[in-house]
Parts: sequence; structure tokens; C-alpha cells
Amino acid sequence: MPVIDLLETPLRELNSKLHNIPQGSNETAFEVVNPRGSHAVAVGVDTPVTVDVRGSVGYYCAGMNDGGTITVHGSAGPGVAENMMSGAVVIEGDASQYAGATGRGGLLVIRGNAASRCGISMKGINIVVGGNIGHMSAFMGQSGNLVVLGDAGEALGDSLYEARLFVRGSVKSLGADCIEKEMRPEHIEFLADILAKTGMDASPKEFKRYGSARKLYNFNIDNADAY
Repeated sequence: MPVIDLLETPLRELNSKLHNIPQGSNETAFEVVNPRGSHAVAVGVDTPVTVDVRGSVGYYCAGMNDGGTITVHGSAGPGVAENMMSGAVVIEGDASQYAGATGRGGLLVIRGNAASRCGISMKGINIVVGGNIGHMSAFMGQSGNLVVLGDAGEALGDSLYEARLFVRGSVKSLGADCIEKEMRPEHIEFLADILAKTGMDASPKEFKRYGSARKLYNFNIDNADAY
């Protein structure tokens, strides 16, 4: 396994190496040490490589990930896994704001807490947070799933489309057009599967589901106060 020390190797060189892996290469697992809060670590990965980052990172780590498995053994700054397409990103610590923003696919796991706007404008990504999330999370979420084992802040799911939100703890407030919905057998099954896959210790029956009331899809004067 190649070990890349960011005290000695420029970040651009690391990302270039991850972008230019020859077809059939045996070098498919990388370890990155001394990240020291560097920004844009392992962005744009588009092959099924494994990257273990030993320490905390700055903003936009693993952005646009498409097939890689990237684990941060620390915490992450704003925009981790932004616009992810596929693959998996795991943050062993906490994540700052707008984690998983606009994500179109793949799995983002945050074992600690996530700050505000987690999953904003999500478009198919699955996000699992072991702790709490901040305000305005899943704002304008279009599709995908946000699973939170802790509590959610204010305005959860504001202006939500068809993303599904599952929260085990309390919700400070729901955003415009977001309502609590019935937990059906398929939702229990989904939660059981993703909790097992991510190694999260919780019972699916402890969660509540939230989704769109579908009143803001088209402008209606009767709902003007909600806009």
C-alpha cells in the first residue's frame, strides 16, 4: 500500500496520482498521513480505489467521489463528499456544514455529528449520521435518504421534494412543507439494511420518518404563507 505523507508530497501530486491510476494496476489502496487539515483531499476520485486518511481534513474532502472508498480517521471541514456520485465516504469523527451537499449517489457515513445543512439539495445520496445534525439539513432534498441516530436542528427538510428523512432523536422544528410520515415495513427494512451495513447500533423501530407534504411543488395562492 503506497503511503503518501502530505508533509513531503504536495496535495496536487496526491490528487493527480489518484486521478491517473493505470488500468490493471495493483495500486488500488492508498494511505495518506499528516493531512493537517488540508483542503480538497482526494477530490474527483473516479476509480474503485481505497484511500485511508490518517487525520483531520479541511473543506471539500472527497468531493465528486465516483467509485472510491475514502475514510477519514478524524474530522472533516465543510462540504465533505459534495456532489458525490457513487462509492463510499466515511468520516470517523465530526463533519462541518453542508456534508454531502448535492450528492447524487453513494454512501456518506459520519460517525460523529454533522453541522448545519447536512444533505442540502441531496439528489440520490444516502447519508448516515451517528450523532446530531444542525439546522436546515436536507434543505430542498430531492431524493435519497438521510438517517440520523441523534437529534436534528431547526427547519429540518425545508422545501423538501422526495428525499426521505429518518431521525431517531428529537427534531427541533420542521421546515416548510416537511411533515412526519408513517413508518411502513419497507422503511423498517431499509433502515435495518443500512444500519447493518454501516455498523450503527440502533433499532429501526426507534426512528421517525419525515417527508414532503407536496404542497410547494407548484405555486398555490392558498399556500403563500408557506413560501
